[in-house]
Amino acid sequence: MNYLVDTNIWLERMLDQDRAAVVADLLSRIPSNELCMTDFTLHSIGVILHRLKKPQVYVQFVQDVLIEGATHLLTVPPEAMVELVNAAQKQSLDYDDAYQYIAAARYGLTIITLDSDFDRTDRGRTTPEEIIWALDSEEENE
Repeated sequence: MNYLVDTNIWLERMLDQDRAAVVADLLSRIPSNELCMTDFTLHSIGVILHRLKKPQVYVQFVQDVLIEGATHLLTVPPEAMVELVNAAQKQSLDYDDAYQYIAAARYGLTIITLDSDFDRTDRGRTTPEEIIWALDSEEENE
């Protein structure tokens, strides 16, 4: 496990938004067993796709990523909620970002996100383009 994929990355691809092609490239190049998502992300995507009346997109996502794929589903346990609230206050994050932040910290993961709110944290953020650039550099050096 290397990367925590934030909610906005999955949605970018599923909803075919501006950076969907970059996200598709990223997800095709990283083995799914190196990817993680939180239970918060899973349920947030479900809520969003339900509101958009796209339940089959959600079902297919779960099938592809979690059932057939090897993406790890992570949770932040109840005993970490004080840590989460403190991180939200200290890092100036809203609850969902603090949840991702704490999950990444607890599991030692790099956060892949489009959310600039992570820029002001001590963990920072990594964009899809940065990961792709790093992968390209590794390939050139081989």
